[in-house]
Formats: sequence, C-alpha cells, structure tokens
Amino acid sequence: MALSSLAPLLDVRGVRHAALLSSAGAVVAHSGGEPDVSIAQAGRAVAASLIATLGGDLQDLLIDLEGGPVLLTPYGDQTLMTAFDDVANLGRVRFAVRKLLQNA
Repeated sequence: MALSSLAPLLDVRGVRHAALLSSAGAVVAHSGGEPDVSIAQAGRAVAASLIATLGGDLQDLLIDLEGGPVLLTPYGDQTLMTAFDDVANLGRVRFAVRKLLQNA
C-alpha cells in the first residue's frame, strides 16, 4: 500500500500537516509542516491498550491537544496522522482522509 501524495489533505480547510508513519514510527511521507511523531507513538500505544481491553478494530483516534486536534487513522501497518486547527472541522477532515485512503 502506497499513497502517492498527502498534499490533497492540505486543501481541506484547517489542515496544518499530514504524515504517513511506518509501524516503527518513522515518517514515510509528509505534507505541510513537520509532524511531531511522538504524538502518533503515544496515540498508538493508547489505541493498542484500548483494543486489547475492548477488542475490535480501531477506525480513528482523535487526540485533542492544546495546539489543535490530531487524527490518527490506521492504514495497513502504517498510521496516517492529520493535524488540523479545530475539532469543528473533524467531519470534513475524516471525509478527506477516507477519500484519500480509498483512492490509494
């Protein structure tokens, strides 16, 4: 699975940057500003704990931080991290992420 470009996500109002991270947490691709991969690593640890406790599969994980929300979306063994400016834009961001991943 390979995404040709994350740039379309930057066309969504409020998106600051997006990054595709490997299972080891390394940046595979990014668009916009430099991603803080420690957020994704911490988010994946929380998600793994929740999945182990509750079962099921993770669709998305939203982390609402002081600097703005970050959406973590699984993509195979990788994680797409999308940082944006306001939780009010979540629906728009999720739609764009789903569209990007479906067209990859």
